[in-house]
Amino acid sequence: MFQALPIHTTPDVSIAHQHVGRSDLIRFEKMHTEIFENLDIASVAVANEIASLIRYKQSRSEKCILGLATGSSPIAVYEELVRMHKEDGLSFHNVVTFNLDEYYPMDPASLNSYWYFMHEHLFDHVDIDPDHINIPSGRVELSEVYNYCMKYEEKIKSYGGLDFQLLGIGRTGHVGFNEPGSHIKSLTRLITLDHLTRADAAPDFRGMDNVPKRAITMGINTIKEAKRVVLLAWGLKKAPIVKEMLEGEVSSKVPATFLQEHINVTAILDQEGATELTRFKTPWIVGPCEWDHQMMRKAIVWLSQKVNKTILRLTERDYNQNGMSDLLAQEGTAYDINIKMHNTLQNTITGWPGGKPNVDDSNRPERAAPAKKRVIIFSPHPDDDVISMGGTFLRLVNQGHEVHVAYQTSGNIAVADHDALRFAEFVQAVNERNGLDTSSIDKVIKRLQKKTDDEVDSKEVRAIKGMIRVGEAKAGARYCGLLEDQIHFLNMPFYETGKVKKKPLAKADIEVVRELIDKIQPHQIFAAGDLADPHGTHKVCLDAIFKAVRQLKNEKFMEDCWLWLYRGAWHEWPIHEIEMAIPLSPQEVEKKRKAIFFHQSQKDGVMFQGNDQREFWQRAEDRNRATATTYNHLGLTEYEAMEAFVRYHY
Repeated sequence: MFQALPIHTTPDVSIAHQHVGRSDLIRFEKMHTEIFENLDIASVAVANEIASLIRYKQSRSEKCILGLATGSSPIAVYEELVRMHKEDGLSFHNVVTFNLDEYYPMDPASLNSYWYFMHEHLFDHVDIDPDHINIPSGRVELSEVYNYCMKYEEKIKSYGGLDFQLLGIGRTGHVGFNEPGSHIKSLTRLITLDHLTRADAAPDFRGMDNVPKRAITMGINTIKEAKRVVLLAWGLKKAPIVKEMLEGEVSSKVPATFLQEHINVTAILDQEGATELTRFKTPWIVGPCEWDHQMMRKAIVWLSQKVNKTILRLTERDYNQNGMSDLLAQEGTAYDINIKMHNTLQNTITGWPGGKPNVDDSNRPERAAPAKKRVIIFSPHPDDDVISMGGTFLRLVNQGHEVHVAYQTSGNIAVADHDALRFAEFVQAVNERNGLDTSSIDKVIKRLQKKTDDEVDSKEVRAIKGMIRVGEAKAGARYCGLLEDQIHFLNMPFYETGKVKKKPLAKADIEVVRELIDKIQPHQIFAAGDLADPHGTHKVCLDAIFKAVRQLKNEKFMEDCWLWLYRGAWHEWPIHEIEMAIPLSPQEVEKKRKAIFFHQSQKDGVMFQGNDQREFWQRAEDRNRATATTYNHLGLTEYEAMEAFVRYHY
């Protein structure tokens, strides 16, 4: 398959002066870019560069002035720096840090403050002098903010400026909190946050209403004056803005584009973060590529959508005018290519997600045998099963397969306090009515009544919230036709922190997944393959499944076990990647909606709704209808809705 540039798979890569390869492949990009297989490898490479700079400065008895970022992007970098300090002897005694930003107003003791973030992830674990730590204060009186910001600028200059500036990028294109409209000459200042920025931060604050509307941030000019700038961007969610930053014109509408003018800047991406770049999304526009079947499928779907024709109506002129003449030269006529690709897409559509018995399955996405399969549907949260593949879930049960659903986490953090209080008061009333002791539930009720917005739930409160999710999940699964012994709650330990930030994936998490697979010995596994947020619960749960499957792959039953990936409420697989599409009738869409409705705590203004105001059932239906519409516009049969899957080969 075509690969525009090498994707780094080892951490010992010099990213400061990397050879960029064929210039024609990166001609759309206006900034030095390095792409790594995943964020872990990339983060080690960035940490290595920072450590080398620190050591170089130490060899010259000089201070190393670092500009640091917060948010999810640099966490793995900080983890590696801490490891290097503890295991490799990296000292921070000569390091002076200046953080990019802080919410305003914000108490540094708050769990949501960037002061807390930096100490939790880095400063409390290394030997940095506390007097060398500089983080904008969210407690400055409003009348003093301007003077405070100018002193922050002066302090940076007093050290000779920043030697190295680490950045992330927000979906508005902001760096620091320099939102769209920020001037290229802007300095440290108070700024009003964009709605999308606040929506993205809402999960950390347990709701949009709790997110501050302003922040203090270094300016664009302050950042640009750093001697070296490295920007990190991970995951599918960041891919569209990464493309704008790297390929767009310099504009205050996307402040990160100002970095194109820096003489020593590198954008560090993982594979998902790079997917929208021209060299990966439409490489035939950039230059010659290898036309294997997957590349052909991707290009022809793109061409059909671009010229607004069904696949069977594409002409030689369409191919030639859109950078695909070499495909014609390789494959023959447009007619031949069109027929081949139309049939490929047609063969992904099936009403039998568990395989259709007693038929030729050579052109079907699933095997005909065994006719009755054992199936595990892994659901990261207690509602992902019905939201993401509820129609397929119902179809599998109705077609007689032995279906098990495994809820990987408790999902307790997503239950609002008012819902927990309501259930706690119900338990209290039942106990009082039956003359039972209410002291324990009384304590829970008092905790909930006095709880502040950023306070971590106690174990007792988390237990109540977890029970709410368990009850909803059981009701939804029963509605889909499952018995009690087919419903499994894994309660993976990594999730149980009471905070948005979770523990790293551990052996115990993998073990509970592995044990269930070994017990059921399934023919099919369905898992959430949503990689939009590489730090999110879905990704951790998927990694646990991958690791468990690899541990079990030599077992006899695994020879006949296929792993299918679905996506969540936020994204769908691109049409050219879909390997199994399950059409849904209007009646099946309605039944799926009813299954989702059993998750009452996740309706009507849920905590982690993001910037999309639609409820989860609405997002799911809109996504499923959009998939069906896209298939239809390509020239395939029209359906009410479709759920889509990609097979993972382990």
